[in-house]
Amino acid sequence: MSISELKKYDFILASKSPRRQFLLKSLGLNFETHTKDVDESFPETLKAEEIPLYLSKKKAEAFDEELNDNTVVITADTIVWINGQVLNKPEDFDDAVRMLRMLSGNMHEVFTGVCLKSKEKTKTFFARTKVYFKPLSQSDIEYYIHNYKPYDKAGAYGAQECLPAGMNPCSEEEVKFLKEMNKLDLIESSRAEMKAGSGYFAVDRIDGPYFNVMGLPIKELYEELIVF
Repeated sequence: MSISELKKYDFILASKSPRRQFLLKSLGLNFETHTKDVDESFPETLKAEEIPLYLSKKKAEAFDEELNDNTVVITADTIVWINGQVLNKPEDFDDAVRMLRMLSGNMHEVFTGVCLKSKEKTKTFFARTKVYFKPLSQSDIEYYIHNYKPYDKAGAYGAQECLPAGMNPCSEEEVKFLKEMNKLDLIESSRAEMKAGSGYFAVDRIDGPYFNVMGLPIKELYEELIVF
């Protein structure tokens, strides 16, 4: 199945995230955005990728009564995982400071769980990326929070805002995928769309899918959609 064949479906993206909306639109899919208030608590026994997989499925199940034969809902949840702890969205300024202090000079993992749900079937999958941060001073941290207000981002940061000038953050697999889709310009347009590159460069390097860190692993999503 190709993207053109996927256009016969009515897609619902259940996310308020402008980054996820931008990335899904970049695939050429027609979709509506519709969100529901879902309790985002999860069992304390869950670890790493288990958390966003659980939450993405939970979000999709809220649409059970609205799905027809031609509708597919897409839900996602992203977490930052460091030292056996999960970092979701910061509650306030102090919480954002706490998170960025934890990330400073360290490697952390970003997990995004995605759920595809139709009337007949449900599919969940996840992507993982390792992100290495440079050491950050207190003034670096406060500058970023004041200027970027990362309260809607897991781990209190957006990768697209924290990349050094000229850095290609995408994995080899993502670059190959973008070339095949004739969308190589998405690398720069994603940064421009999110008003990146204004003087805050926290990321040293990224191992794994870059768009996963933005909140939606589009290569993996496309591969799952065409066989769904």
